[in-house]
Amino acid sequence: MKPSKYIDHTLLKPEAQKAAIEKLCREAKEYDFASVCVNPCWIDVAKKELAGSDVNVCVVIGFPLGAMTTEAKVFEASDAVKKGADEVDMVLNVGKLKDGDDAYVTDEIRKIKEAVGAHVLKVIIEACLLTDEEKVRACRDAMAAGADFVKTSTGFSAGGATVHDVKLMKETVGDKLKVKAAGGVRTPEEFQAMIDAGAERIGTSHGCELVSE
Repeated sequence: MKPSKYIDHTLLKPEAQKAAIEKLCREAKEYDFASVCVNPCWIDVAKKELAGSDVNVCVVIGFPLGAMTTEAKVFEASDAVKKGADEVDMVLNVGKLKDGDDAYVTDEIRKIKEAVGAHVLKVIIEACLLTDEEKVRACRDAMAAGADFVKTSTGFSAGGATVHDVKLMKETVGDKLKVKAAGGVRTPEEFQAMIDAGAERIGTSHGCELVSE
């Protein structure tokens, strides 16, 4: 796979405006990235700008805290897919996971996967808030629920992707799920280190620089 197809070209800042989303999409087409990752209100803009390309529209759900009700997340995910999203990156309920309520976490992910159907579902575990034991449990919950990816981070919490976390997540999910590293991947060396650790997708706002270098 060529390097550009590892990249989810990302812009999730709350102050992002239409022109910036359009620019993001033009860059994604130019560099042939896997997707653009945006907030759901920009689905229509991204779909229009990416029409005729093979760049997917990825959206975030329950973002960035993951603390919404399951019903709210399911509606948000279903609505995003209806509006044209190809991929959904959801934040799991970190507090429930840390409480040991894996049944809740698994059930929520499963319901969201049912809502998005054949569309790709990535589960953001927010690894910077978890112990290694909790990271493993989060990955196992995502596997049990039928998700497609586990993802390290939102990029909006205390830390981003680390090689340690990507390796641990990949060791846990094996070939059953894919791993996305997101948050803080800015240099070619970091990019390659994440791939070597097992990441099959990289979420970054520095995709153009990474591919150019």
